[in-house]
Amino acid sequence: MDLFISRVTTDLTLYSRAMCSWCIDAKEYLSDRGYEFTEVDVGRDREAYDEMLELSDQTYVPVLAAGDEVLANFDTDQLEKFLSEHGIEP
Repeated sequence: MDLFISRVTTDLTLYSRAMCSWCIDAKEYLSDRGYEFTEVDVGRDREAYDEMLELSDQTYVPVLAAGDEVLANFDTDQLEKFLSEHGIEP
């Protein structure tokens, strides 16, 4: 009998702004643990800001989009819980 381990890999997009301490923490958390993600600076890209607002109904950063799941205005504890609950691995 073969044992298969299921790992969920999901495209991650981190909406952030320069000089946002929560955004910096989120980037470090994801990078240090081997997650691949696309960072979008909504302070420099108005279309990305509008997209973030549409996804999250929030004007605050950071916002993490993982497939159909969205985590808005969070700290690293909430990020860790979100990734774990949704089975998102590096």
